[in-house]
Amino acid sequence: MQEKNKAVVLLSGGLDSGTTAQIASSEGLEIYAMSFSYGQRHTVELQAARKIAEFCEAEEHRIIDIDLGKLGGSALTDNAIDVPKDRSESEISSGVPATYVPVRNLVFLSYALAWAEVLGAYHIFIGVNSLDYSGYPDCRPEFIESFEKTANLASAASAEGKGRFKINAPLMHKTKAEIILEGTRLGFDYSLTHSCYDPDENGLACGKCDSCLLRLKGFKEAGLTDPIKYQRY
Repeated sequence: MQEKNKAVVLLSGGLDSGTTAQIASSEGLEIYAMSFSYGQRHTVELQAARKIAEFCEAEEHRIIDIDLGKLGGSALTDNAIDVPKDRSESEISSGVPATYVPVRNLVFLSYALAWAEVLGAYHIFIGVNSLDYSGYPDCRPEFIESFEKTANLASAASAEGKGRFKINAPLMHKTKAEIILEGTRLGFDYSLTHSCYDPDENGLACGKCDSCLLRLKGFKEAGLTDPIKYQRY
């Protein structure tokens, strides 16, 4: 019998994934949070993920160790590649940036699917967004729709008729401001989150990378103050 009250939530520790976890929790689902230590330079996000999982009363929070840095190709996993800073809105929205980690969401969703099948959880939540985003191809709705089809072809649970997997991307068509307002309405605490790609040794956000700029823009447009601290220049 399909268990409809469990959900695996991919939790990076950022604003979007935190809001997504809160949305899943508000729908009365049992949250099983999954995060990744994948060789990212901004490992402070994992501390944020732990706090968010506790805030959303996750039944369990697993941090999976995989080293995508061994493959290279991203400023987030290779310190020899600079994180882009101070880019304009048009620059951020055009092309795939150096912070793209090759097919990262495909890898993460595959792990989430495997755990979901073990748990008997047929809802998987991911905080991807196709409006205020940095040009990542694995954040597009076409990708999410395609993965859902693949999930139900690849899994024994689906093949045996036990249930069908649903990939939930509740933020897909929301602006950053709309995301923040939705999370605020649901009582989410954004001071727990970390979005910066290039924090300092104290974990303070740079305020200049694409992720910081999109975050600050979102809070400004929402008419709210960002509760986290930024580096001083």
